[in-house]
Amino acid sequence: MEIKSPKIKGIKYEDFKDNEYIDSLVAELNAAGANIVVGKLDQLMQWGHANSLWPFCFGTSCCAIEFMCLGAARYDMARFGFEVARNSPRQSDYIMCQGTITYRMAPALVRLYEQMAEPKYVIACGGCTVSGGPFKKSYCVVKGVDEIIPVDVYMPGCPPRPEAMFYGLMQLQRKIKASKFFGGDNRKEARAKFFEAKAAAEKDLALRAEQMRLAEESKAPLLDI
Repeated sequence: MEIKSPKIKGIKYEDFKDNEYIDSLVAELNAAGANIVVGKLDQLMQWGHANSLWPFCFGTSCCAIEFMCLGAARYDMARFGFEVARNSPRQSDYIMCQGTITYRMAPALVRLYEQMAEPKYVIACGGCTVSGGPFKKSYCVVKGVDEIIPVDVYMPGCPPRPEAMFYGLMQLQRKIKASKFFGGDNRKEARAKFFEAKAAAEKDLALRAEQMRLAEESKAPLLDI
Protein backbone atom coordinates (compact mmCIF):
# COMPACT_ATOMS: atom_id res chain seq x y z
CA MET A 1 0.00 0.00 0.00
CA GLU A 2 1.43 3.33 -1.05
CA ILE A 3 1.34 6.12 1.50
CA LYS A 4 1.10 9.53 -0.08
CA SER A 5 2.35 12.69 1.59
CA PRO A 6 0.72 15.57 -0.25
CA LYS A 7 2.33 18.95 0.00
CA ILE A 8 -0.18 21.57 1.10
CA LYS A 9 0.96 24.97 -0.03
CA GLY A 10 -0.11 28.25 1.46
CA ILE A 11 -2.91 30.36 0.07
CA LYS A 12 -3.16 34.11 0.05
CA TYR A 13 -6.06 35.82 1.75
CA GLU A 14 -7.38 37.37 -1.46
CA ASP A 15 -7.42 33.93 -3.13
CA PHE A 16 -10.13 32.75 -0.74
CA LYS A 17 -12.63 34.74 -2.80
CA ASP A 18 -11.60 32.98 -6.03
CA ASN A 19 -13.82 29.89 -6.24
CA GLU A 20 -12.13 28.53 -9.37
CA TYR A 21 -8.71 28.68 -7.72
CA ILE A 22 -10.01 26.93 -4.60
CA ASP A 23 -11.69 24.21 -6.68
CA SER A 24 -8.47 23.57 -8.60
CA LEU A 25 -6.49 23.47 -5.34
CA VAL A 26 -8.92 20.96 -3.82
CA ALA A 27 -8.76 18.78 -6.93
CA GLU A 28 -4.96 18.84 -6.77
CA LEU A 29 -4.95 17.85 -3.09
CA ASN A 30 -7.49 15.07 -3.63
CA ALA A 31 -5.41 13.67 -6.48
CA ALA A 32 -2.36 13.68 -4.20
CA GLY A 33 -4.16 11.62 -1.55
CA ALA A 34 -5.53 14.26 0.82
CA ASN A 35 -9.28 14.01 1.35
CA ILE A 36 -10.46 17.61 1.37
CA VAL A 37 -14.07 18.70 1.68
CA VAL A 38 -14.94 22.32 0.99
CA GLY A 39 -17.83 23.85 2.87
CA LYS A 40 -18.90 26.59 5.22
CA LEU A 41 -18.42 26.65 8.97
CA ASP A 42 -22.16 27.32 9.27
CA GLN A 43 -22.87 24.03 7.49
CA LEU A 44 -20.58 22.13 9.85
CA MET A 45 -22.26 23.66 12.90
CA GLN A 46 -25.71 22.95 11.50
CA TRP A 47 -24.84 19.34 10.73
CA GLY A 48 -23.40 18.70 14.19
CA HIS A 49 -26.16 20.49 16.08
CA ALA A 50 -29.07 19.01 14.11
CA ASN A 51 -27.81 15.45 14.62
CA SER A 52 -27.05 15.80 18.33
CA LEU A 53 -30.15 17.30 19.94
CA TRP A 54 -30.49 16.77 23.69
CA PRO A 55 -34.12 16.93 24.86
CA PHE A 56 -35.57 18.18 28.12
CA CYS A 57 -38.98 16.59 28.65
CA PHE A 58 -41.66 18.65 30.37
CA GLY A 59 -44.40 16.03 30.57
CA THR A 60 -47.62 16.44 32.54
CA SER A 61 -49.86 13.72 31.08
CA CYS A 62 -50.24 10.93 28.51
CA CYS A 63 -48.07 12.37 25.71
CA ALA A 64 -45.05 11.96 27.97
CA ILE A 65 -45.80 8.23 28.23
CA GLU A 66 -45.97 8.00 24.43
CA PHE A 67 -42.59 9.73 24.19
CA MET A 68 -41.02 6.85 26.13
CA CYS A 69 -41.66 4.58 23.13
CA LEU A 70 -39.11 6.58 21.13
CA GLY A 71 -36.32 5.45 23.42
CA ALA A 72 -37.22 1.76 23.25
CA ALA A 73 -35.81 -0.74 20.77
CA ARG A 74 -38.78 -0.64 18.37
CA TYR A 75 -38.30 3.01 17.39
CA ASP A 76 -34.81 3.78 18.79
CA MET A 77 -34.52 7.55 18.62
CA ALA A 78 -30.74 7.17 19.04
CA ARG A 79 -30.61 6.71 15.25
CA PHE A 80 -31.33 10.43 14.88
CA GLY A 81 -29.22 11.69 17.78
CA PHE A 82 -32.12 12.43 20.16
CA GLU A 83 -31.40 9.90 22.88
CA VAL A 84 -29.39 11.98 25.38
CA ALA A 85 -32.31 13.22 27.50
CA ARG A 86 -31.25 15.66 30.20
CA ASN A 87 -32.75 16.38 33.62
CA SER A 88 -31.49 19.95 33.58
CA PRO A 89 -32.60 22.67 31.14
CA ARG A 90 -29.06 24.09 31.19
CA GLN A 91 -27.79 20.98 29.38
CA SER A 92 -30.61 20.72 26.83
CA ASP A 93 -31.06 21.90 23.26
CA TYR A 94 -34.85 21.82 23.15
CA ILE A 95 -37.75 21.42 25.55
CA MET A 96 -40.49 18.94 24.69
CA CYS A 97 -43.77 20.17 26.20
CA GLN A 98 -46.19 17.26 26.60
CA GLY A 99 -49.61 17.36 28.20
CA THR A 100 -51.93 19.90 29.74
CA ILE A 101 -50.33 23.14 30.95
CA THR A 102 -52.25 24.86 33.74
CA TYR A 103 -51.87 28.48 34.75
CA ARG A 104 -50.31 27.36 38.03
CA MET A 105 -47.73 25.31 36.11
CA ALA A 106 -47.02 28.04 33.51
CA PRO A 107 -44.52 30.09 35.62
CA ALA A 108 -42.41 26.97 36.20
CA LEU A 109 -42.33 26.23 32.46
CA VAL A 110 -41.31 29.81 31.64
CA ARG A 111 -38.56 29.67 34.26
CA LEU A 112 -37.19 26.40 32.84
CA TYR A 113 -37.26 27.89 29.34
CA GLU A 114 -35.30 30.93 30.49
CA GLN A 115 -32.65 28.68 32.06
CA MET A 116 -31.86 26.99 28.73
CA ALA A 117 -28.76 28.07 26.85
CA GLU A 118 -28.82 29.51 23.34
CA PRO A 119 -29.71 28.30 20.80
CA LYS A 120 -32.84 26.76 22.31
CA TYR A 121 -36.01 25.36 20.77
CA VAL A 122 -39.51 24.42 21.90
CA ILE A 123 -41.73 21.59 20.66
CA ALA A 124 -45.44 21.52 21.52
CA CYS A 125 -46.44 17.85 21.58
CA GLY A 126 -50.10 16.82 21.69
CA GLY A 127 -53.43 18.59 21.44
CA CYS A 128 -53.44 19.75 25.08
CA THR A 129 -50.10 21.51 24.68
CA VAL A 130 -50.89 22.92 21.24
CA SER A 131 -54.33 24.39 21.98
CA GLY A 132 -55.61 23.19 25.36
CA GLY A 133 -57.21 20.05 23.92
CA PRO A 134 -60.46 18.86 25.51
CA PHE A 135 -59.78 21.16 28.48
CA LYS A 136 -59.63 24.31 26.36
CA LYS A 137 -62.70 25.87 28.00
CA SER A 138 -61.43 25.19 31.49
CA TYR A 139 -60.70 28.24 33.63
CA CYS A 140 -57.30 26.89 34.73
CA VAL A 141 -55.79 25.57 31.46
CA VAL A 142 -53.48 27.52 29.14
CA LYS A 143 -55.00 27.66 25.64
CA GLY A 144 -51.78 26.66 23.92
CA VAL A 145 -48.24 26.79 25.24
CA ASP A 146 -47.38 29.43 22.63
CA GLU A 147 -49.23 31.92 24.83
CA ILE A 148 -46.35 31.84 27.33
CA ILE A 149 -43.23 30.75 25.35
CA PRO A 150 -42.40 30.78 21.60
CA VAL A 151 -42.89 27.42 19.86
CA ASP A 152 -40.78 26.14 16.95
CA VAL A 153 -42.57 22.88 16.05
CA TYR A 154 -46.15 21.70 16.66
CA MET A 155 -47.05 17.99 16.96
CA PRO A 156 -50.85 17.54 16.88
CA GLY A 157 -52.48 14.37 18.16
CA CYS A 158 -54.03 12.91 21.29
CA PRO A 159 -51.46 11.58 21.80
CA PRO A 160 -49.34 11.74 18.63
CA ARG A 161 -47.90 8.41 17.55
CA PRO A 162 -44.13 7.84 17.76
CA GLU A 163 -43.94 8.18 13.96
CA ALA A 164 -45.54 11.63 14.23
CA MET A 165 -43.06 12.59 16.94
CA PHE A 166 -40.19 11.49 14.71
CA TYR A 167 -41.60 13.61 11.90
CA GLY A 168 -41.79 16.65 14.19
CA LEU A 169 -38.24 16.12 15.43
CA MET A 170 -37.02 15.82 11.84
CA GLN A 171 -38.75 19.12 11.05
CA LEU A 172 -36.78 20.66 13.91
CA GLN A 173 -33.61 19.26 12.34
CA ARG A 174 -34.54 20.88 9.03
CA LYS A 175 -35.17 24.18 10.77
CA ILE A 176 -31.77 24.06 12.47
CA LYS A 177 -29.99 23.22 9.21
CA ALA A 178 -31.63 26.24 7.57
CA SER A 179 -30.49 28.63 10.31
CA LYS A 180 -27.18 30.47 10.63
CA PHE A 181 -24.91 30.46 13.65
CA PHE A 182 -22.54 33.19 12.49
CA GLY A 183 -24.57 36.22 11.49
CA GLY A 184 -28.00 36.46 9.95
CA ASP A 185 -29.76 34.54 12.71
CA ASN A 186 -32.79 36.54 13.81
CA ARG A 187 -34.29 34.01 16.25
CA LYS A 188 -33.28 36.12 19.25
CA GLU A 189 -34.96 39.16 17.75
CA ALA A 190 -38.11 37.14 17.01
CA ARG A 191 -38.24 35.86 20.59
CA ALA A 192 -37.68 39.38 21.92
CA LYS A 193 -40.65 40.61 19.87
CA PHE A 194 -42.72 37.68 21.17
CA PHE A 195 -42.09 38.59 24.81
CA GLU A 196 -42.59 42.30 24.11
CA ALA A 197 -46.00 41.57 22.57
CA LYS A 198 -46.81 39.27 25.49
CA ALA A 199 -45.89 41.96 28.03
CA ALA A 200 -47.97 44.54 26.13
CA ALA A 201 -50.97 42.19 26.08
CA GLU A 202 -50.65 41.52 29.82
CA LYS A 203 -50.39 45.25 30.50
CA ASP A 204 -53.48 45.93 28.38
CA LEU A 205 -55.38 43.15 30.17
CA ALA A 206 -54.43 44.57 33.57
CA LEU A 207 -55.52 48.04 32.44
CA ARG A 208 -58.89 46.73 31.27
CA ALA A 209 -59.38 44.88 34.56
CA GLU A 210 -58.60 48.06 36.50
CA GLN A 211 -61.05 50.05 34.37
CA MET A 212 -63.77 47.47 35.00
CA ARG A 213 -63.07 47.58 38.73
CA LEU A 214 -63.31 51.37 38.82
CA ALA A 215 -66.50 51.25 36.78
CA GLU A 216 -68.04 48.79 39.24
CA GLU A 217 -67.02 50.94 42.20
CA SER A 218 -68.46 54.09 40.62
CA LYS A 219 -71.93 52.59 40.28
CA ALA A 220 -74.49 54.03 42.67
CA PRO A 221 -75.66 51.50 45.28
CA LEU A 222 -79.23 50.24 45.03
CA LEU A 223 -81.66 51.65 47.57
CA ASP A 224 -83.53 49.21 49.75
CA ILE A 225 -87.22 50.08 49.62
